[in-house]
Amino acid sequence: MANVIAVNENSFKKEVLDSGIPVLVDFWAEWCMPCKMMAPVVDELSADYKGKIKVVKINVDNNTILATDMQILSIPVLILFKNGSELTRIIGGNTKEYVKKQIDKALAKL
Repeated sequence: MANVIAVNENSFKKEVLDSGIPVLVDFWAEWCMPCKMMAPVVDELSADYKGKIKVVKINVDNNTILATDMQILSIPVLILFKNGSELTRIIGGNTKEYVKKQIDKALAKL
């Protein structure tokens, strides 16, 4: 998790919405087994996209207002933001290849 930043309700605006580069946000919880399965994928993505996107994690149990505001209805959820806008939302446990494909497709539209 070297390149992944833990974000909370207080730092979300600065780290995500006001970021100069796209931000991949991982909404997760400690008790969520699919979230734990996605954690190594998220870590690898942070290394693969280093300098191109920022990767952050938000624990939904500790940030319930933010999770509600972002309409997180199930986890894990990965959301790619750019300039404060949602570019894509990837729900559930997925392969690294699938997630990369979705990120690359969203970034290609910029």
